[in-house]
Order: sequence, then C-alpha cells, then structure tokens
Amino acid sequence: MLFSSDAPAAAILNRFTQFGVELGLERIKRLLNTLGNPHQQVPIIHVAGSNGKGSTCAFLSSVLTAAGYRVGRYTSPHLVSWCERISLNGQDISPAELHHLLLNVIDAIDPNYSSPTQFEVITAVAWLYFAQQQVDLAVVEVGLGGRLDATNVCDRPLVSIITSLSREHWQRLGSTLAEISYEKAGVLKPHCPAVIAPQPAEAEAVLKTRLVELDCPVIWVDPKVSRSYSLALPGEHQLINAALAIATFHILQKQGWKISEDHIIQGLATTEWKGRLQWTQWRNHNLLIDGAHNPAGAKMLRRYVDNQDVDDQATRSINWVMGMLTNKDHEDVFRELLRTGDRLYLVPVPEHLPTDMDELAQIAQTACPGLAHCAVYPDVIKGLEAAFEINSAGQNSTTVLCGSLYLIGHFLSISP
Repeated sequence: MLFSSDAPAAAILNRFTQFGVELGLERIKRLLNTLGNPHQQVPIIHVAGSNGKGSTCAFLSSVLTAAGYRVGRYTSPHLVSWCERISLNGQDISPAELHHLLLNVIDAIDPNYSSPTQFEVITAVAWLYFAQQQVDLAVVEVGLGGRLDATNVCDRPLVSIITSLSREHWQRLGSTLAEISYEKAGVLKPHCPAVIAPQPAEAEAVLKTRLVELDCPVIWVDPKVSRSYSLALPGEHQLINAALAIATFHILQKQGWKISEDHIIQGLATTEWKGRLQWTQWRNHNLLIDGAHNPAGAKMLRRYVDNQDVDDQATRSINWVMGMLTNKDHEDVFRELLRTGDRLYLVPVPEHLPTDMDELAQIAQTACPGLAHCAVYPDVIKGLEAAFEINSAGQNSTTVLCGSLYLIGHFLSISP
C-alpha cells in the first residue's frame, strides 16, 4: 500500500516526543543490536559541527552520486516531511517504506528497558534502510553534539568531518566553546582521517589535542581551494563547506574510491539543499528563506544579504520576518542580524514550545535600538503580508524569512 504523505510514520514518531532529547549511546546500541547491527554493514562519512553540516552533506552526496555510487544520506531536521531525513542518491525514502521500516524498529524495542528517543528511532530506521538498500556508503549528519549522539555508533568512519563550530546548544553540550568542541570532537576515532573547517582559537586547541590523542591524520581546509569551482549553493560560507567536501574526496581517492575531477565539478555545480539561502516566490514577491537559527548562522545570512547587488544600497532596508525557538541565543542572533533602519516582523514557530513574543520584541529593540519597525504578528502569513505591504508602498526593501528551520518548514508546507 502506498501512502500519499508521511502521516502514518509521523503518527508513530510523535509517540516518542514524550521521551524528549536524551544524549547517550546505550539505547541506540541495544536497539541496533536487536536489528542485527545494520550500522556495521554501511561505510560512513560522519559530519559534525555547528553550522554547515547539512550543506556539506549535500555536497558530499551529490558528488558521490555523480561518481556512480549508491549513496545514503541521513540529515536532520526535516523541513516538511520526515522522508527528507533519509535519502538514496538524492531521492527521499518513500512514505510507505519509512512506515514499514518504522514498524520493524518499533518491534525491536525491548520493553524491559527505557524507551529510545524519537531521534534514536529515526536514526535506527536510517541504518536499517541503508543496510537493506546495500548502499556503497552513507553520509551521516550528527543530530546534536557528537560524542553521545545516536549517530556516533561506528568505530571506523571513512572520514570524520567537523564543520565550523560556535557556541550553540550550550544547555546540553557545555557553557563554553571549549566544552562544546570536546563534544563535537567525539566523532573522531583512533587513526581515522579527519577533515576540519577553520575554527576559533578556543575550538581549534581542543580539536588539536584530541587529534593527537587519537593519532588521527587531519586536513585543516582552506576555503580558497573551492573558489575555482562553480558552487550551486549560494553564500560565501559555502566555500568552507565545499572545501570540506573536496578534501574528503581526496582522502577517499587514496582509499581506492573512484572519484574523478569531473565528478567533483559536476556534483558541486548541481547540489541542492532547500531552505538555506533559498530564493523563492510568494504571492509574486521575491522572498529569501534561511534557517539562521544561531549567531553564526545569522552572521552568514547578514553577510549574504549585504553582498547582494542592489541598485541603491544607501536607501535599502531589510524586512526580517522571524520566528525563534525558546532555547536559542535570541539577543546574539539579533545583534548579528539587525541594523538601523531594518524592520522586524516577529512570528511564532508552530508546534514548538512557545516563546514570549513581547519579550522577544523587547530583546530585539535592545539589541538594535534603531529599528524602523518591530512588532509581533499572530502567524507567518500575517507577518509576510505586513512586510510586503511596505514593499508595495515603494520602499526599497529585501524581505527575508528566517530564525528557525522549523519555521521555514512550516512556511514551505503551507505555501503553494
């Protein structure tokens, strides 16, 4: 039986929201063992970091697919459908297959032990799918942190990648960048090659210590190496993510994988990654959408917007339609994103813990007292309507929807 949506799978996965986010490997290892340890049948490239994980995974899977391999990809979160998290050669798992595999995983849960979390369940589904599909290799993105993340169950990754690090998820990973970096470094394995993005000094010191302790051969990438390639994904920060992928291909080539320069050129030029610096049309208006859920992401988004070609840069302002989750660094994001003369349209993120919207508006005005407009709107549609009403009045403005990938996903799910 074919399903027209992921509703049956979503209904099952929603049962596990009550178990929240709980880091640790004991539950996932027990579950995978009952399933026959499918993760041990799949060579992987493991990708950790704060920003750029998804884009790096997209570059990797695109090039490896161009090279003729069967490539699994596991990423999170999804924008619209759970099926987006698990793909084979760029094609999302079907709703029917996702539902079928979920039932297999549910049957393998031992009721005598604590229940796996939602993320652990969907991670087990990904491993099972990749093993059954006999993928040549899988590109696997860390969900949260690294050391205790449910994806961190493989002892011998082909390559461990760490993208740009910043202070994020500090409530669970540690209050300092050094502590967070230690958790991210948990994906490094003894004697296994690592590819690492340029890092702040505090993070770099931690990573270097772990690399020496584990005797990992390492490539610290230079974003300039990707300038000679045509990249499908926009933004200056993609030079780093592409450089991570290119360095990984060089390692794989030495391991015997057949990846030519033409494959790299083709794959980098045709990579797709929705919801990140993506221009779209909404009611005949140009709209830029991006997650920008932490200060580093906000900084990259602001830089991208400022670098756009505009006829009259001096009179231009930005309309920011934003929704943010409760556990984010609101003030730091606002400081990176907002400038005098900008307009801010704050909207809630549906189906997530509510943020005090009036308090959020106060934080924004404190972070940027020169805002031309700052107000709260009941939903994303009302916020966008208000923002584009300003444009219709003759303002020279760019409108951006950002602040949470969950908000972007909600927008895409309700947009024609």
